[in-house]
Order: sequence, then C-alpha cells, then structure tokens
Amino acid sequence: MTVMDCKNMERLLERYWRCETSLDEEAALRAFFLSDEVPPHLLRYKSLFAYQQSQQAQGLGEDFDAKVLALIEKDAPEVVKIRRVTLTSRLMPLMKAAAAVALLLTLGNVMEHSFIAHDGEMAVADTIGQQISAPSVALSEEASQAKRTRQLLDSLKRTEQEQGEEANP
Repeated sequence: MTVMDCKNMERLLERYWRCETSLDEEAALRAFFLSDEVPPHLLRYKSLFAYQQSQQAQGLGEDFDAKVLALIEKDAPEVVKIRRVTLTSRLMPLMKAAAAVALLLTLGNVMEHSFIAHDGEMAVADTIGQQISAPSVALSEEASQAKRTRQLLDSLKRTEQEQGEEANP
C-alpha cells in the first residue's frame, strides 16, 4: 500500500470517529482493515473492523422473532388493574399537610397566650386573660372592682326598699 493511500485512510478514520463518513467510506475502511497491508500504527483498529464484519455476516436467526415474542408474552402481566384517581384522592396529601400546619399554628398560638413571658420569667395570666404587671395596676383594678361592687350593693338596697314600700302601702 502506498503512503498516499495510508494517509487517506488515516483521514478517513478520523472522520469515522467524528461520525462524518458515508456508508461507502465505511465499507472502504472495513476493506482496508481486513486486508493484510495494514500499517503497524493502525493495527489496533483492525480487530474492531473485523468484529463488525463478522457480526454483519452472522445476522439474525430465523427464529429470532419467535424468541423475542415469546419473551414479551412471558413477561407481560395477565390482568392489569386500573385504579381510578379522583380529585379528592389527588388532593388528600395537600389537605393533610394543610391540617398539620393549621394544628401547629393553633398549638403555637395557645402556648403563646397561655404562658406569657415577662423579663425572662414565666408568668401565668389572670382569669380575664390580662397579665398583672405592676402593683399600681393591681391596686387600680382592685379599686375599680370595689367601686363596682359598692354600686351593685347600693342598687340592690334601693330595689329592696322600693319593693318593701310597694308591699307596705
């Protein structure tokens, strides 16, 4: 083989690796590598093209289609059960997540209002839901409650007097 033919085959081989060759050029490469005149630096590619040629010659057997169909039928499920997916079943995970978030927020809110922190200490809220934070506030609330109690007692006394006067004319 001439040096010019060897250089052409090397360029053709480079184009083959970049997938730029036509079928005729690939046939020329196969013929070149199956010949006995392959240069030593290209001998490493000879087995590749020899393998391709042997596989092309071997081809598929006549019973290939029957074997493939038998394998497909063997692996195919007998009965396919279809499950209906409703909108409710699709949204159920979302509803569960929303319920969990709502529960956590509610529990957090209850915990916040049950234990009101003041100066790093835990203080319990009074029965009305207000925290007594200073003695002056406590005294003013007690005074207003005492005043309301006196007013209620006075109105009860007046009501009793009026009822007593109506009973004794």
